Amino acid sequence: MTQRLTEHYLCIGCPMGCRLEVDEDIESHAIVEVRGFSCRRGREYALQEHTDPRRIVTTTVAIDQARWRRLPVRSEIAAPKGKGIAICRALRSVRVSAPVAMGDIIVSDILGTGVNIIAARDMRKI
Repeated sequence: MTQRLTEHYLCIGCPMGCRLEVDEDIESHAIVEVRGFSCRRGREYALQEHTDPRRIVTTTVAIDQARWRRLPVRSEIAAPKGKGIAICRALRSVRVSAPVAMGDIIVSDILGTGVNIIAARDMRKI
């Protein structure tokens, strides 16, 4: 009989908030079973979270010639969870100039992750 490792997750795929369990074979690292989901999104979330957890990154960057000194930015898609702090550190040195429109790409393919950092709001030039 093979040994299993069971990991627990709280699903954020829908308002149900299912408590998920993922069983992984310790030797082969293959996922054996996913339990606790009430919908298809729950199963997909459990698999994603177990194999490659990702998060949306939100922060600010410096902006010149604008009413405010900081421009809110976010990742266009979820970035690898382990890269979140490094992405925020890399964005500390980014400086843009107004005008900027919401959705404009501020940094493309940050840290080679394939994730673009985009403006989260419009910022007019003063």
